Amino acid sequence: MEKSRKKFNDLVEKAETAACTMRRDELLFSYNGILYPTTLCSPETFRALESFEARSDDIMLAAYPKCGTNWLSQILTDLVTVSQKKTQDRESSVNDEELEEFPYLEFGDAERYERMTKLPSPRFIASHLHPENLPKSIFKNKVKILLLIRNPKDVATSFYHFSNGLATLPSYETWDDFFTDFMSKRMVWGCYFEYLSQWNKYADEENVMTITYEELKENRLLGVKKIAAFLGISLTEEELQLVVERSSFQAMKKNSQKTHGAIGDIVFRKGRKLQVVQR
Repeated sequence: MEKSRKKFNDLVEKAETAACTMRRDELLFSYNGILYPTTLCSPETFRALESFEARSDDIMLAAYPKCGTNWLSQILTDLVTVSQKKTQDRESSVNDEELEEFPYLEFGDAERYERMTKLPSPRFIASHLHPENLPKSIFKNKVKILLLIRNPKDVATSFYHFSNGLATLPSYETWDDFFTDFMSKRMVWGCYFEYLSQWNKYADEENVMTITYEELKENRLLGVKKIAAFLGISLTEEELQLVVERSSFQAMKKNSQKTHGAIGDIVFRKGRKLQVVQR
Protein backbone atom coordinates (compact mmCIF):
# COMPACT_ATOMS: atom_id res chain seq x y z
CA MET A 1 0.00 0.00 0.00
CA GLU A 2 3.02 2.30 -0.10
CA LYS A 3 2.86 5.16 -2.58
CA SER A 4 5.30 7.84 -3.58
CA ARG A 5 5.32 10.99 -1.43
CA LYS A 6 8.10 12.80 -3.26
CA LYS A 7 5.89 15.65 -4.50
CA PHE A 8 4.49 16.21 -1.02
CA ASN A 9 7.91 16.26 0.61
CA ASP A 10 9.32 18.55 -2.09
CA LEU A 11 6.37 20.94 -1.72
CA VAL A 12 6.76 21.18 2.04
CA GLU A 13 10.54 21.52 1.88
CA LYS A 14 10.35 24.38 -0.62
CA ALA A 15 7.59 26.07 1.37
CA GLU A 16 9.57 25.86 4.61
CA THR A 17 12.73 27.17 2.94
CA ALA A 18 10.90 30.11 1.37
CA ALA A 19 9.09 30.94 4.62
CA CYS A 20 12.38 31.21 6.52
CA THR A 21 13.26 34.28 4.43
CA MET A 22 9.94 36.04 5.01
CA ARG A 23 8.72 38.45 7.65
CA ARG A 24 5.89 37.32 9.92
CA ASP A 25 3.41 39.62 8.19
CA GLU A 26 4.27 38.08 4.81
CA LEU A 27 3.52 34.48 5.78
CA LEU A 28 -0.24 34.75 5.25
CA PHE A 29 -2.51 36.23 2.60
CA SER A 30 -6.26 36.80 2.59
CA TYR A 31 -8.62 35.28 0.02
CA ASN A 32 -12.37 35.80 0.33
CA GLY A 33 -11.85 37.01 3.88
CA ILE A 34 -9.88 33.97 5.13
CA LEU A 35 -6.13 33.74 5.77
CA TYR A 36 -3.93 31.10 4.09
CA PRO A 37 -0.18 30.31 4.12
CA THR A 38 1.60 32.20 1.32
CA THR A 39 4.17 29.49 0.57
CA LEU A 40 1.61 26.68 0.27
CA CYS A 41 -1.38 28.38 -1.36
CA SER A 42 -1.89 31.22 -3.82
CA PRO A 43 -4.72 33.35 -5.25
CA GLU A 44 -3.97 31.85 -8.68
CA THR A 45 -4.51 28.33 -7.34
CA PHE A 46 -7.77 29.34 -5.66
CA ARG A 47 -9.08 30.87 -8.88
CA ALA A 48 -8.14 27.73 -10.83
CA LEU A 49 -9.77 25.57 -8.13
CA GLU A 50 -13.17 27.09 -8.89
CA SER A 51 -13.32 25.19 -12.18
CA PHE A 52 -12.10 21.87 -10.72
CA GLU A 53 -14.38 19.09 -11.95
CA ALA A 54 -15.05 16.54 -9.25
CA ARG A 55 -16.03 12.98 -10.14
CA SER A 56 -19.02 11.28 -8.56
CA ASP A 57 -16.74 8.50 -7.30
CA ASP A 58 -14.17 10.83 -5.73
CA ILE A 59 -13.58 10.38 -1.99
CA MET A 60 -13.05 13.53 0.01
CA LEU A 61 -11.80 14.22 3.52
CA ALA A 62 -12.99 17.53 4.95
CA ALA A 63 -11.27 18.60 8.16
CA TYR A 64 -10.07 21.76 9.85
CA PRO A 65 -6.31 21.75 10.55
CA LYS A 66 -5.22 19.60 13.51
CA CYS A 67 -8.42 17.57 13.66
CA GLY A 68 -6.52 14.40 12.75
CA THR A 69 -6.28 14.96 9.00
CA ASN A 70 -3.03 13.05 8.50
CA TRP A 71 -4.41 10.14 10.49
CA LEU A 72 -7.59 9.88 8.42
CA SER A 73 -5.60 10.46 5.23
CA GLN A 74 -3.58 7.33 6.00
CA ILE A 75 -6.76 5.29 6.47
CA LEU A 76 -8.48 6.68 3.38
CA THR A 77 -5.40 6.32 1.19
CA ASP A 78 -5.13 2.66 2.13
CA LEU A 79 -8.86 2.10 1.53
CA VAL A 80 -8.64 3.79 -1.88
CA THR A 81 -5.64 1.63 -2.76
CA VAL A 82 -7.63 -1.51 -1.88
CA SER A 83 -10.55 -0.28 -3.99
CA GLN A 84 -8.37 0.54 -6.99
CA LYS A 85 -6.72 -2.87 -6.92
CA LYS A 86 -10.12 -4.59 -6.92
CA THR A 87 -11.81 -2.46 -9.57
CA GLN A 88 -9.02 -1.95 -12.08
CA ASP A 89 -7.46 -4.45 -14.38
CA ARG A 90 -5.06 -2.46 -16.45
CA GLU A 91 -1.39 -2.06 -17.19
CA SER A 92 -0.33 1.55 -16.93
CA SER A 93 2.74 3.08 -18.49
CA VAL A 94 2.59 5.81 -15.85
CA ASN A 95 4.47 5.07 -12.64
CA ASP A 96 3.30 5.91 -9.11
CA GLU A 97 5.44 9.02 -8.88
CA GLU A 98 3.93 10.48 -12.04
CA LEU A 99 0.44 9.66 -10.80
CA GLU A 100 1.09 11.10 -7.37
CA GLU A 101 -0.61 14.38 -6.56
CA PHE A 102 -0.74 15.90 -3.09
CA PRO A 103 -4.41 15.41 -2.09
CA TYR A 104 -5.04 18.83 -0.51
CA LEU A 105 -7.05 20.77 -3.07
CA GLU A 106 -5.88 24.22 -2.02
CA PHE A 107 -2.14 23.46 -1.98
CA GLY A 108 0.34 23.72 -4.85
CA ASP A 109 0.31 25.24 -8.32
CA ALA A 110 -2.67 26.22 -10.46
CA GLU A 111 -1.84 23.58 -13.10
CA ARG A 112 -2.29 20.66 -10.72
CA TYR A 113 -6.00 20.30 -11.46
CA GLU A 114 -5.23 19.43 -15.06
CA ARG A 115 -2.77 16.80 -13.87
CA MET A 116 -5.41 15.38 -11.55
CA THR A 117 -7.57 14.44 -14.54
CA LYS A 118 -5.03 11.65 -15.20
CA LEU A 119 -5.45 10.07 -11.76
CA PRO A 120 -7.37 6.77 -11.67
CA SER A 121 -10.68 6.47 -9.85
CA PRO A 122 -11.48 6.60 -7.08
CA ARG A 123 -9.42 9.72 -6.38
CA PHE A 124 -8.72 10.71 -2.79
CA ILE A 125 -8.87 14.45 -2.15
CA ALA A 126 -8.67 16.43 1.07
CA SER A 127 -9.25 20.01 2.12
CA HIS A 128 -9.29 22.35 5.10
CA LEU A 129 -11.57 24.76 3.22
CA HIS A 130 -14.97 25.93 4.39
CA PRO A 131 -17.67 24.33 2.20
CA GLU A 132 -18.63 27.61 0.50
CA ASN A 133 -15.05 27.91 -0.78
CA LEU A 134 -14.95 24.44 -2.35
CA PRO A 135 -15.62 23.85 -6.06
CA LYS A 136 -19.35 23.62 -6.76
CA SER A 137 -18.82 20.34 -8.63
CA ILE A 138 -18.06 18.56 -5.34
CA PHE A 139 -21.63 19.08 -4.15
CA LYS A 140 -23.24 18.91 -7.59
CA ASN A 141 -21.74 15.48 -8.27
CA LYS A 142 -22.41 14.28 -4.71
CA VAL A 143 -18.85 13.31 -3.90
CA LYS A 144 -18.69 11.12 -0.81
CA ILE A 145 -17.37 13.36 1.96
CA LEU A 146 -15.95 12.19 5.26
CA LEU A 147 -16.25 15.12 7.66
CA LEU A 148 -13.78 14.86 10.53
CA ILE A 149 -14.31 16.94 13.67
CA ARG A 150 -12.50 17.15 17.01
CA ASN A 151 -12.84 18.69 20.45
CA PRO A 152 -12.05 22.42 19.95
CA LYS A 153 -9.78 22.50 23.02
CA ASP A 154 -7.56 19.78 21.59
CA VAL A 155 -7.63 21.35 18.13
CA ALA A 156 -6.47 24.67 19.56
CA THR A 157 -3.69 23.16 21.68
CA SER A 158 -2.39 21.03 18.81
CA PHE A 159 -2.57 23.98 16.41
CA TYR A 160 -0.60 26.14 18.87
CA HIS A 161 2.32 23.71 18.90
CA PHE A 162 2.03 23.11 15.16
CA SER A 163 2.22 26.84 14.39
CA ASN A 164 5.30 27.19 16.56
CA GLY A 165 6.98 24.26 14.82
CA LEU A 166 6.56 25.29 11.18
CA ALA A 167 8.19 28.19 9.39
CA THR A 168 5.23 28.42 6.99
CA LEU A 169 2.89 29.60 9.78
CA PRO A 170 3.23 32.57 12.14
CA SER A 171 4.60 31.55 15.52
CA TYR A 172 3.25 32.77 18.86
CA GLU A 173 5.20 33.87 21.93
CA THR A 174 2.33 33.07 24.30
CA TRP A 175 -0.73 30.85 24.44
CA ASP A 176 -2.89 33.91 25.08
CA ASP A 177 -1.78 35.50 21.80
CA PHE A 178 -2.59 32.34 19.90
CA PHE A 179 -5.92 31.80 21.63
CA THR A 180 -7.04 35.31 20.74
CA ASP A 181 -6.42 34.56 17.07
CA PHE A 182 -7.96 31.09 17.31
CA MET A 183 -11.21 32.52 18.63
CA SER A 184 -11.38 35.07 15.83
CA LYS A 185 -11.09 35.27 12.05
CA ARG A 186 -7.37 36.00 12.34
CA MET A 187 -6.56 32.30 12.32
CA VAL A 188 -5.13 30.62 9.23
CA TRP A 189 -7.99 28.73 7.47
CA GLY A 190 -10.44 30.84 9.41
CA CYS A 191 -12.38 30.32 12.62
CA TYR A 192 -12.95 26.68 13.64
CA PHE A 193 -16.39 27.45 15.02
CA GLU A 194 -17.49 29.09 11.77
CA TYR A 195 -16.06 26.08 9.95
CA LEU A 196 -18.24 23.75 12.04
CA SER A 197 -21.29 25.95 11.58
CA GLN A 198 -20.90 25.98 7.79
CA TRP A 199 -20.37 22.22 7.51
CA ASN A 200 -23.30 21.53 9.83
CA LYS A 201 -25.59 22.56 6.95
CA TYR A 202 -24.41 19.48 5.03
CA ALA A 203 -24.21 16.99 7.90
CA ASP A 204 -27.51 15.28 7.03
CA GLU A 205 -26.74 14.80 3.33
CA GLU A 206 -26.58 11.13 2.30
CA ASN A 207 -23.15 11.60 0.74
CA VAL A 208 -21.68 13.07 3.93
CA MET A 209 -20.50 11.04 6.92
CA THR A 210 -19.41 12.79 10.10
CA ILE A 211 -16.86 11.10 12.33
CA THR A 212 -15.10 12.42 15.39
CA TYR A 213 -11.44 12.12 16.27
CA GLU A 214 -12.49 10.86 19.68
CA GLU A 215 -14.65 7.96 18.48
CA LEU A 216 -11.98 6.83 16.05
CA LYS A 217 -9.36 6.90 18.79
CA GLU A 218 -11.69 4.95 21.09
CA ASN A 219 -12.17 2.11 18.59
CA ARG A 220 -10.10 2.37 15.40
CA LEU A 221 -11.21 -1.04 14.11
CA LEU A 222 -14.88 -0.11 14.30
CA GLY A 223 -14.15 3.30 12.80
CA VAL A 224 -12.38 1.80 9.78
CA LYS A 225 -15.27 -0.63 9.26
CA LYS A 226 -17.80 2.23 9.32
CA ILE A 227 -15.75 4.33 6.92
CA ALA A 228 -15.28 1.42 4.50
CA ALA A 229 -19.01 0.68 4.59
CA PHE A 230 -19.85 4.33 3.90
CA LEU A 231 -17.50 4.33 0.91
CA GLY A 232 -18.80 0.99 -0.36
CA ILE A 233 -15.39 -0.66 -0.12
CA SER A 234 -15.35 -4.32 0.87
CA LEU A 235 -12.39 -5.56 2.89
CA THR A 236 -11.13 -9.01 3.70
CA GLU A 237 -10.21 -9.58 7.33
CA GLU A 238 -6.54 -9.42 6.36
CA GLU A 239 -6.99 -6.11 4.52
CA LEU A 240 -8.96 -4.67 7.43
CA GLN A 241 -6.28 -5.58 9.95
CA LEU A 242 -3.56 -4.13 7.73
CA VAL A 243 -5.37 -0.79 7.41
CA VAL A 244 -5.91 -0.69 11.18
CA GLU A 245 -2.29 -1.57 11.95
CA ARG A 246 -0.85 0.95 9.50
CA SER A 247 -2.98 3.74 10.96
CA SER A 248 -1.74 3.35 14.54
CA PHE A 249 0.12 6.40 15.84
CA GLN A 250 3.22 4.32 16.48
CA ALA A 251 3.30 2.97 12.92
CA MET A 252 2.67 6.38 11.36
CA LYS A 253 5.28 8.12 13.51
CA LYS A 254 7.83 5.42 12.67
CA ASN A 255 7.15 5.98 8.97
CA SER A 256 6.81 9.77 9.21
CA GLN A 257 10.19 10.66 7.71
CA LYS A 258 9.22 8.77 4.57
CA THR A 259 5.65 10.04 4.37
CA HIS A 260 6.11 13.62 5.62
CA GLY A 261 9.81 14.33 5.30
CA ALA A 262 11.33 17.03 7.48
CA ILE A 263 8.05 17.87 9.25
CA GLY A 264 7.28 14.29 10.28
CA ASP A 265 8.18 14.85 13.93
CA ILE A 266 6.03 18.00 14.02
CA VAL A 267 2.98 16.38 12.41
CA PHE A 268 3.14 13.29 14.63
CA ARG A 269 4.01 14.95 17.91
CA LYS A 270 2.10 13.05 20.60
CA GLY A 271 -1.04 11.44 19.19
CA ARG A 272 -3.13 11.95 22.32
CA LYS A 273 -5.23 14.55 24.10
CA LEU A 274 -3.17 17.61 24.87
CA GLN A 275 -3.08 19.85 27.88
CA VAL A 276 -3.29 23.58 27.34
CA VAL A 277 0.06 25.25 27.92
CA GLN A 278 -0.19 28.08 30.42
CA ARG A 279 2.13 31.03 30.52
